[in-house]
Amino acid sequence: MMMALGQFVFSLDTAPYQDFQQQIAWRHPANSRTGRRPARQFLGPDDELITLTGVLAPELTGGDDSIEDLRKLGDSGEAHVLIEGTGRYYGLFVIENLQVTRTYLFQDGKARRIEFTLKLVRVDDEAEALIGDGVAEGDAE
Repeated sequence: MMMALGQFVFSLDTAPYQDFQQQIAWRHPANSRTGRRPARQFLGPDDELITLTGVLAPELTGGDDSIEDLRKLGDSGEAHVLIEGTGRYYGLFVIENLQVTRTYLFQDGKARRIEFTLKLVRVDDEAEALIGDGVAEGDAE
């Protein structure tokens, strides 16, 4: 298992991703001041985004079924736990976007190659406040 998003497991058999991008941001809005640089105020965390990109070869890896499973997760609109195969917990995420490109088509239109980009947004501030930050004491890095 590479990673799991709720009940969907990313693995060589389903949807192996080749790239994992994580964007973590914080808000520091500026207030203009005469004759001086703008004053900034820290307001807390901004969106946390994760983007997974991969290529599926249906003869060797997942294919249309894996893409359809991801689509159903997105259609649900529900937040899902994102956890790495190493046990690292990322939080609760929703699927914001799924982009699919099918190429190298067979005569019947079935793709030999399926590229995907899955964009996830973290949405668990309220849940984290109720259950803690997800890190047990002594587990901090």
